[in-house]
Amino acid sequence: MHPLFHKADGLTETIIAAAIEVHRDKGPGLVESIYEWCLLREFDLRHLLATNQQLVTISYKGFTREEPLRFDVLVENCVLIEAKSVERILPVHKAQLLSYMKLLNVPIGLLINFNSPKLVDGISRLILPGANR
Repeated sequence: MHPLFHKADGLTETIIAAAIEVHRDKGPGLVESIYEWCLLREFDLRHLLATNQQLVTISYKGFTREEPLRFDVLVENCVLIEAKSVERILPVHKAQLLSYMKLLNVPIGLLINFNSPKLVDGISRLILPGANR
């Protein structure tokens, strides 16, 4: 089991509540960067540590490289959020989130589509393979 899985699992309800608050205030249809900024402010208000960019080490066949990774929001170093404002979620959106989760070794990811009339219908929860075993 991933060492941060239980912490991440316990945080998802609070994170979703924060996203619902942002959605209630701003509504659907804005650009993703506005929702990301508002989420960061909402997490501050809820005393959750959140960031939106990090330097990661990429390894490939014995070679390594430091690379700045632009992801939407990482909460408490254990839940990665990919904020979208699209007509519908595509498989590539989930694949991108899962790839970022692997690079950052984050056990849980939330794909949140703020373009949904009812936000809970636009949320997908992803678990890093093997993180919950």
